[in-house]
Order: sequence, then C-alpha cells, then structure tokens
Amino acid sequence: MTAFSRPRVLIVFGGRSSEHEISCSTAAGILTAIDRTKWDVIPLGITRDGQWVRVADDPSALEFKDGKGQSVTAGSTRVALTPGAGNLVELSYDGDPDASDSRVVGVEDLGHVDIVFPLLHGPYGEDGTIQGLFEMAGVRYVGCGVTSSAVSMDKHLTKTVLAAAGIDVGRWELVTARQWDTDATACMDRIERLGFPVFVKPCRAGSSVGISRVTCREDLPVAIKEAANHDPRIIVEASISGREVECGVLGSRSDWRSGTAPLGEIVVPEGEFYDYEHKYVDDVVGLSCPADVAPEYAERIRATAWRAFDALECEGLARVDFFLDEATDTVIINEVNTMPGFTPISMYPQMWAASGLSYPDLLNELLTEAGERPLGLR
Repeated sequence: MTAFSRPRVLIVFGGRSSEHEISCSTAAGILTAIDRTKWDVIPLGITRDGQWVRVADDPSALEFKDGKGQSVTAGSTRVALTPGAGNLVELSYDGDPDASDSRVVGVEDLGHVDIVFPLLHGPYGEDGTIQGLFEMAGVRYVGCGVTSSAVSMDKHLTKTVLAAAGIDVGRWELVTARQWDTDATACMDRIERLGFPVFVKPCRAGSSVGISRVTCREDLPVAIKEAANHDPRIIVEASISGREVECGVLGSRSDWRSGTAPLGEIVVPEGEFYDYEHKYVDDVVGLSCPADVAPEYAERIRATAWRAFDALECEGLARVDFFLDEATDTVIINEVNTMPGFTPISMYPQMWAASGLSYPDLLNELLTEAGERPLGLR
C-alpha cells in the first residue's frame, strides 16, 4: 500500500456510454457511504467524450434531481494514470486541452493509487476496456477482470457461455449490423421463429436503454433501429413468462450459501417491463426485497447464480437476473451484470442489506477483496 495512513481508492464514474448519468448517481451513493476512516478517496470523472478529470468530492452534485441525471464536464486540466507505476497525475494546459496547439504547462503528482473502484456501466467501462487499462497500469481494482467483463457485457456471448455450461438462458437471436444491412428479411424471419412478443435490445448496453417490446413483424425495423442507436450488435429475446427475480453475488465468499444474497424481485404493472423510468426515476415501488420465493426455488436460483458467476470467471461482484416460473418449474437466467447499480434504490445493495450486510460494510468487503487480489494473470 502507499505511504498514506489509509489505502487510496480512486472512484471512477461517468464514462462514454449511454449510462453516464446512472454512473454519476452510483458514485453519489458510494461517496456518501464509503468509510472515510478506512479509505482515502479520490473522485475521478470521465466525460461523455472520454476525458479524465478530477471532480469535487460532493455526492449531492452527482445525484438524480427532479428526474434528471448529472454529467461530468471538463475544464483546462486532465488526469492520467501512469503505466506500470499506478501513479495519478494532473496535467494543466495553456488553453483548451483538446486543441491541437495546446501545451502542457504544469504537472501535479497526485500520488499512488492502491485500488480503483470503477463505477462505470456499459461500454468503455463495464466491458473490459478500462479493466485492461488498470491491468497495464499495475493497479488493483474492484470487480471482474478483462475477459469476464467483456463476455458478461455482451448479452449474446453471456448466453453462449452459460448455455455451454448447461444453464438455461432462454431462446434468442443475434442480429449484427452487417446481417441487417445485407438481408433484413432473413433477420426478421429468424426473429419471427422465436414467436411474438420479443424484446429487442442493444447487446452491450444496460439500464434498459434502447429496449423495445415488439408484438408483430412490422414493428421490428423501428425497434432494431432504436437498439442500433446504442450498439451495432443487437440481441432479440423470446418473451419469457414468470417473475423477474435477481440475485446478488460476492466473489469474496467461499460458496453459494454465503456468497449469494437473499433474492430481490421486480414487480411492475401488467403489460410493462422494468425500463429506465422504473429503475432510476420512480420511487422504490415495484422492488421487493427479500422476495417472497419458496425456499426450494430460492436455493435453486442462488446456486445457479453462483454457477453462472463461476462459468463466466467473475470476480468481486455481480448481479444475476432470472425469470422464475413455478408453474413450469423453470429458472432461466436473463443476464449478468458485473457492475450493478449502487444508487439508493438499486437492488444489489438492498439484497445484501437484507442479509445483514450494510452498505458501508459491503463497500469495505469489495475493496478489501480487490486489495488482496494478485496483479497479472490469475
């Protein structure tokens, strides 16, 4: 660790994905709850165009207000993480840092970073890209590694790996930009065989961004276009009946009984789905934790979540989302989130709170596990 009395934690948030505002809100929750007597905290924001900047340690400036999220903005300085050494430096420029003729006029050494907590949802943060940067910099970080992050971010690849491990993931079709441009009719034929309704989603987005529920073939082009606004890779999933149940996983634990939390359940009005508004704008109505699930199904779901965590070679944490249909005795994984939301109304911390693990203690466990993890291949 550093010469500082407490390990230095770099809280990274914002980012280039469509979930920028969600990430800022997540940072607000963690900056409020983290134990400052145990961790020395440095907030670092990434703008929508990828600039790294120091941000004031003020959680209230990052919260959702009146249904609107916040954004990271940049001034005349930039922050960089040095390769190999894991040191943080802030560069000052004589003008606009993005201008071609701008020059560095000052460098401030911000010291060594012990652990990074990347609160980035979606592409360029949850998908292995920034994890690779941390690996190159020689800095430990919370959460999954490069490969696990990349595979788990892509819904098609996640389903492919889990299906190979014998885990039920439902029926789906992948539609790439090239396939759609080459023969949209063939793509729609494949989708139609799934049966309507279907859900059309960006393959590598989250927070229900860009998702459409489609009930007929004629509406597919509009839904495909909406999803393509966020990702050229599109997944179309067959509709699955049942309850939407979630399970939180902690990789620091030794088995599924200790490493999975009491289940949470999403309850939304009939005919709707758990969209962006339900997740981040509405009140907590619609979330039930712990979920009222029969013990035999609760154990089955938790054990399956642990199996999925292992199959994807996850580390640190994940939230595994399921469909449960007791009438047909089916438990189906919908997706795996390697950096679930930590906003005040997010399910992941609520599930662990239901187990008796408080929000600050949850953060301490995640950071401690990351600090003890070896660097390099593992």
